[in-house]
Amino acid sequence: MKKVTIHIMPKQGVLDPQGKAIQTSLNGLGFSEVEDAQTGKLVELFVENHEDIDKRVGEMCDKLLANPVMEDYHFEVEEVAHT
Repeated sequence: MKKVTIHIMPKQGVLDPQGKAIQTSLNGLGFSEVEDAQTGKLVELFVENHEDIDKRVGEMCDKLLANPVMEDYHFEVEEVAHT
């Protein structure tokens, strides 16, 4: 069994109102060193072994998990014990 960890973040230059709200709030709480913040998504999938796992996960991201127009993603695949 494989564990796939997918990190999805807004593309550079895409407006991230939630990230801006976090940065503004942290600054307001006295954390003036925070110059910017971005929010994203973390998705973990547990999948059966597949010979084209990287291709399949890329397709999952492009078709459902990420918006390729506004978001970038990368993922890691690791072997895990069957539960």
